[in-house]
Amino acid sequence: MIKKTDFVYSSESEPHRIRTKKILKQFPQLRNLIGKNPNTIFAIVGLVAFQVVLAWLVRDQSWWWVFGAAYLLGAFADHALFVMIHECTHQLLFKNRNANRWASMFANLPQILPSAISFEKYHIKHHSFQGVHELDADLPNKWEAKLIGHSFFGKAMWLLFFPVFQLFRLSRLREIHPIDGWIITNFVMQVVFTTAIAYFMGWHAVAFLLLSFSFSVGLHPLGARWIQEHYLTHTEEQETYSYYGNFNAVAFNVGFHNEHHDFPSIPWNKLPEIKKTAPEYYDTLYYHTSWTKLFFRFLFDREISLFNRILRKDRGRVALTDVSKPDAEMSRAEAPKPELIAE
Repeated sequence: MIKKTDFVYSSESEPHRIRTKKILKQFPQLRNLIGKNPNTIFAIVGLVAFQVVLAWLVRDQSWWWVFGAAYLLGAFADHALFVMIHECTHQLLFKNRNANRWASMFANLPQILPSAISFEKYHIKHHSFQGVHELDADLPNKWEAKLIGHSFFGKAMWLLFFPVFQLFRLSRLREIHPIDGWIITNFVMQVVFTTAIAYFMGWHAVAFLLLSFSFSVGLHPLGARWIQEHYLTHTEEQETYSYYGNFNAVAFNVGFHNEHHDFPSIPWNKLPEIKKTAPEYYDTLYYHTSWTKLFFRFLFDREISLFNRILRKDRGRVALTDVSKPDAEMSRAEAPKPELIAE
């Protein structure tokens, strides 16, 4: 058994911009999938309403009902809301940037913790600077990986307190300003919403929402998504993995992760079309078919740890202000020009 004691370092650039260029050259029709999906707002409204109704229903129930409802129902709704926030972060609902932000903050309400706008700040950098430790918040801290180690208990605790560990990562991302007016607005909205839930429904309802959020990102098969996306789970050093399993039906195709990194300007409902159009680029990559299987493999396989990540010290020539839309940029630059019509 090989136990990693450090990350895997790469001198190569992240793979997605290169693959995007190749795919667009071979399949230029994929440009037609780039755009917005304003109908996503209806999914957001429905999911927020679902969580509020569930909170109301369990307000007078025993703690067993609160726990069970959060694990079996609330976690899936909150996970889907996280995907909705992700869509808003990439401005895939509306043309107006601020409209996307308001939608993301509304989707954030049942999750209690104000994270929608912070996620936008850090997630775009994850796309632009994948694997660069001082700019990619998706990467664990080195002390974090050492602390968790290879044991079942350590990895279970990491999943259980996943949001807490993410907060500790922010201190190393010194080039990203953590506070602005939108962050404060997000915080105020969450305080008002949570206060209203506590006042009108009680603490069982608040606990249900907190547990739903915790399970949606942590000690739950849904938590395997964080392992699936970028952790090295095969002998080859493949940096990004997709998931093609049944949970995509309730997770708005978030498992199509290679496809999303290659084409971040394509909304969730059209991601499967990328793989369908260019299968030779995705069928040849390793992928996962079960989050549940990966969840238990991560916990029990002592060869998988938080060190199973690729890091790069070279951030390339990408500007800090990069908004990570390589597919849209290449489409504008390389789209075939209309032929001149002779007079």
